[in-house]
Amino acid sequence: MQDDLNKTMRMNYLFDFYQGLLTDKQRNYLERYYLEDESLSEIAETFQVSRQAVYDNIRRTDELLEDYEQKLGLLKKFEQRKALLDDMKASLTQQDTALLKLIEQIESIE
Repeated sequence: MQDDLNKTMRMNYLFDFYQGLLTDKQRNYLERYYLEDESLSEIAETFQVSRQAVYDNIRRTDELLEDYEQKLGLLKKFEQRKALLDDMKASLTQQDTALLKLIEQIESIE
């Protein structure tokens, strides 16, 4: 169960970073499956295709997103920046409010 949740969270992040590289069909299937939590059957019914066709498309698109991440590393870089910003915030004292505001501005950009 935890692995399913981790995979869904990862796919949501990868989708956020790389959705512009997907076809409309790929984007629609992933949005419905991961973001809207629709079943394969529900998606198949909506698009009037077989459940197997939806499964195959989602599986291939998952692999494509992982391939993009391996080549471009946008999620990895995002996670590294977030960890560094979290470390910076944790090491600030109460007198460092100006620096804390700058860090929060950086975080709001992402």
